[in-house]
Amino acid sequence: MDPIRKLTEIFSEFPGIGPRQARRFVYFLLTRQTGYLKNLTFLLNELKGSTTICQSCFRFFPKDKTPTTLCPICRDDGRDKTELTIVSKDIDLENIEKAHVYTGLYFVIGGSVPILEKSPATKIRQKELMETITKRAKNDGLKEIILAMNLNPEGENTREYLESILRPEIKKHSLKLSTLGRGLSTGTELEYSDTETIKNAWKNRA
Repeated sequence: MDPIRKLTEIFSEFPGIGPRQARRFVYFLLTRQTGYLKNLTFLLNELKGSTTICQSCFRFFPKDKTPTTLCPICRDDGRDKTELTIVSKDIDLENIEKAHVYTGLYFVIGGSVPILEKSPATKIRQKELMETITKRAKNDGLKEIILAMNLNPEGENTREYLESILRPEIKKHSLKLSTLGRGLSTGTELEYSDTETIKNAWKNRA
């Protein structure tokens, strides 16, 4: 087995990483000392065991010493339960939090809906999302759902799909449905947006 080739293939599977950059990662690791590689190996082995998924918003978070099924955001009584923002990935949630413009709750759908996808419900946590909205509308006084999707073709397709499946719940519970406004230019991904851009997009949501 050629470890350089195999590692390059593995790194190439990472989001946004091509073969050339993946190979650069491999050669970077080859220049590190043994202690660095041992620490990296240890952290990779610990990643799954020390991390769990929130049973409310479905984001990943470090396990606490005290067993809990909710992440710090979802168990924070100070958060506004009348607002729910839907994001594609954990990193989008983290970027919004860094902007300090939102105090409500989140739901991570775990992906996006590709254009021309024949089974869109299999690409996201659709069942869990619908259950969450119904529960929050009945028990927490949910008033507004904010769709925070990337402004690229796949993100727009995901937004349109979410709007279509949420329409009955929006009508049933008289909810407001918002999308991020000016501030994010076409083609922008939330993951790479700076805090000022997110603040403007949040302020001008409609």
